[in-house]
Amino acid sequence: MLRSSSQLTRCRPSVSSYSQGSLLSRTSIMAKASRSLKFSVSSRSSETVPPGYSLDPKAPPMLRFQESLPHLPVPSIYSTATKYLETVRPHIDDAAFAETEAAVKEFIASPQVAELQKRLETRASDPEIKNWLSNWWNDIAYMGYRDPVVVFVSYFYVHLDDKLRREPTTRAAGLIKAMLAFREMTENQQLEPEKVRGAPLCMDSYKWLFHSSRYPVKPSDVAEKHDPKANNHVVFIRKNRFFSVPLATGSDPRRELSAAELEVQIERIIQEAGSEPATTIAIGALTSDNRDYWADARKTVIDASSENAKALREIESAMIIVCLDDTKPVTREDISWSCWVGNGRNRFYDKHQLIVFDNGRSGFLGEHSCMDGTPTLRMNEFILAAVAQNKINLGPPRTSETAVLLPRPKEISFVVNDEIRETVASAEKRFEKLVADHNLHVLHYQGYGKDYIKKFKASPDAWAQLVKQLAFHKMFNRPAVTYESAQTRKYQLGRTEVIRSASNESKVWAEAMLDPHDTDVHRASLFRAAVARHLQYATWAADGQGVDRHLFGLKKVMKDGEELPAIYKDPSYAQTSHWELSTSQLSSKYFDGWGYGEVVPDGYGLSYSIGDDYIRWTITSLKRNAAELKHYLAEAATETRVMMENAAQTSEETQKSKL
Repeated sequence: MLRSSSQLTRCRPSVSSYSQGSLLSRTSIMAKASRSLKFSVSSRSSETVPPGYSLDPKAPPMLRFQESLPHLPVPSIYSTATKYLETVRPHIDDAAFAETEAAVKEFIASPQVAELQKRLETRASDPEIKNWLSNWWNDIAYMGYRDPVVVFVSYFYVHLDDKLRREPTTRAAGLIKAMLAFREMTENQQLEPEKVRGAPLCMDSYKWLFHSSRYPVKPSDVAEKHDPKANNHVVFIRKNRFFSVPLATGSDPRRELSAAELEVQIERIIQEAGSEPATTIAIGALTSDNRDYWADARKTVIDASSENAKALREIESAMIIVCLDDTKPVTREDISWSCWVGNGRNRFYDKHQLIVFDNGRSGFLGEHSCMDGTPTLRMNEFILAAVAQNKINLGPPRTSETAVLLPRPKEISFVVNDEIRETVASAEKRFEKLVADHNLHVLHYQGYGKDYIKKFKASPDAWAQLVKQLAFHKMFNRPAVTYESAQTRKYQLGRTEVIRSASNESKVWAEAMLDPHDTDVHRASLFRAAVARHLQYATWAADGQGVDRHLFGLKKVMKDGEELPAIYKDPSYAQTSHWELSTSQLSSKYFDGWGYGEVVPDGYGLSYSIGDDYIRWTITSLKRNAAELKHYLAEAATETRVMMENAAQTSEETQKSKL
């Protein structure tokens, strides 16, 4: 079941970019083509240290700023309350707003709330706690969340097609070989820290990129990081069967397999799996289930044989899972769907997964519990750029002697009894029902992109958010309660905060766009005011001065028996945290799509990317007229362009007439 509107929703793997404001700089966060392979570490003796930060001489290069990162602040009660009141206003009528306003005034003046604030500030100042929010948030948004990770938590990337590598063996081998280089920099902690406008970001979550797994445990899952040196292998899945391949030769553990050797090993796996439809019991399907069901099933599997525990450990300790799917998706919808959910069997959803199809297309499915999208984005961009630009030493070319002396891939087998068969079958049925209830649409809008938007000196992200608001207005005649993810990694152990994208300004602009009697000059003026307001909201969120995480923290410090403040019981609170649009931007020249699921039953997942000459939206929902929303997005994007062009032309003509 999806969470009710009164419950918190998990954060999205956002990498929003802004041309104005102080939120995030794509130049710093995303590894652009020209920079994606440059991860050299600056000399400590010559490095210019950003003001307010210091170098830790005992820390490895990747973590050299870690201890000097600031702690997540606790906003003031007044600041949060006034921002909350402003963001509620576009969604409720005058009578409801009067009640909300009274609840907010009571909240600001309440001695009880002052005490809650004091408790939260005490927690934030505890030297043993690096981030007052992180443990709470990781539990309620991820580890304690019991619905299936696939659809509800995981996110996917679709890789740009590599026209030089059409065979799945060649494609997978090249990606794995490039991944080894990134793994070395990450595990040795030599990777250059990410920065935003010169300010370093928290790099703690990078430890979960490789050799890690989520584990189903009641009432809250756990994660484990495995020793890379002791578990230097990769696990492939083909037709529901698991195969383990060492990443170094047995005779010399320091020598990694070449791309040619990996290619041979992958060929062996595909040959061993055969060409007939899969008949092996799909143990991986258990990871698609409700987390409590999977916890029980995992115990059932382990209890059946001690060999099963060893098999699971071999899978869970691998560098990454590589799913070799026997399908050939072509359209953006088909490959997005395949990367997002697959068939529910040829997967192991508790780990990051590289997905390679029989036509050489590829993608990635991110396990979201321990990290957000920026580290996995950086890793994916690195491996894709390395392969595309031939910047990685793939090793000697393939010959008839390649991998002759290497042992064949080891199949990871499970001892299966009737109880396990029934458990797997039940998990498969629940998965099939879950995905059958969903749909996915992709709008690759090529009317313009960020190059065009910047001609109007506007933020591309704010522009795209306003297009979404206009589309929703067209469809429902009101603003959308919208969640946009902003990262807070400039703080120790920071993850995300909410940008409440629907504003009073965006509502007025959308209404003006739908009023046939309004002028484009006036609409453009309203549009710029809405863009400015969005940038302010985004800046607050990135600075840890948003609304939602603070209100969450104040509730968390309440003790048993204490009265819940009226602001939380006011209907407007539930209404305006019921995220009808769950939005997040992530843009890369090496991706051809990305996305995730909706977070409320009557809402939409609405990931997007802004390229130089396109805007691409991926829409997911429980079959709630997503095709109609796709239509309105395209219509709104075009109308916004026409409106801005007409306003600019009118202003130019007016200026000329004055000469």
